[in-house]
Amino acid sequence: MNRVKQFSKDLYDNRIWLLMILPGLIWLIVMKYIPMFGQVIAFKNFRFHPDGFFASVFTSEWVGFENFKFLFSTNDAFVITRNTMLYNILFIVVGLILSVAVAIILSEITKQKLAKIYQTGMLFPHFLSWVVVSYFVFAFLSVDRGLFNSVLGYFNIEPVSWYNEPQYWPYFITFISQWKGVGFSSIVYLAAIVGIDRTHYEAAMIDGANKWQQIRHVTIPMIMPLIVILTILNIGSIFSADFGLFYQIPRDSGPLYSVTNVIDTYVYRGLMTMGDIGMSTAAGLYQATVGFVLILITNYIVRKIDEDNALF
Repeated sequence: MNRVKQFSKDLYDNRIWLLMILPGLIWLIVMKYIPMFGQVIAFKNFRFHPDGFFASVFTSEWVGFENFKFLFSTNDAFVITRNTMLYNILFIVVGLILSVAVAIILSEITKQKLAKIYQTGMLFPHFLSWVVVSYFVFAFLSVDRGLFNSVLGYFNIEPVSWYNEPQYWPYFITFISQWKGVGFSSIVYLAAIVGIDRTHYEAAMIDGANKWQQIRHVTIPMIMPLIVILTILNIGSIFSADFGLFYQIPRDSGPLYSVTNVIDTYVYRGLMTMGDIGMSTAAGLYQATVGFVLILITNYIVRKIDEDNALF
């Protein structure tokens, strides 16, 4: 009984903070937890019922793992898994290096007005829609009037049909992803760097450390816990691709599917073209399960190396 009273007292004492997180909690439950009921569709031969969605779920035939068997029996499963994992591994590594580097560079700018201009300019791409970015990219890659082909024509080189040449797109996708995301990602690291006690740098300078040595022996170690936590979270989403990046930027070009088709675009096309809700749900469940397992594995490894840096 005392525990119940203590719990009630804690709720009352923290009522203001609990009310502040209530909208986010409601959103999390409605948008993330309630839809989990729909995962059962992955194990059913889903057919629409006149009485609505729930009736469709309950009346559809249970087929067990047939949807998963169909998914993995095609070459698509290998392609979308390979593309999703390799791109995200590349994004994590390149994004981490660039974000930390940009944050360190911005922290070294002494003129506040100049620093704000740089921060605003680097942050601006994050707020652009992928649809808008796709038109920017098209202005460069258009066969007829694209900037790249105009430059090639100036040197009497035959124009390239960029949207039909898959070998170039891993580079395009990686560059565009980092151009749009690094500015926003660097903010977290910049905040951590600004919060480092300046006495650490003063002690390093007294010992004769130059700027690079200060970064290597003070800045990086101080933000390492944050780097580890964010990396663990990113690894958890290694099976989740940015739909807009892989669908809008290549303009859904069929010849590029071998290098741009990922799990998210595969699920979308499965729903829009084939109408196969069961297999699309199976692909989504496969994506979520692997991501969850990767978080557990990565966190376990980090906890074995340094328990203080583990996520949980």
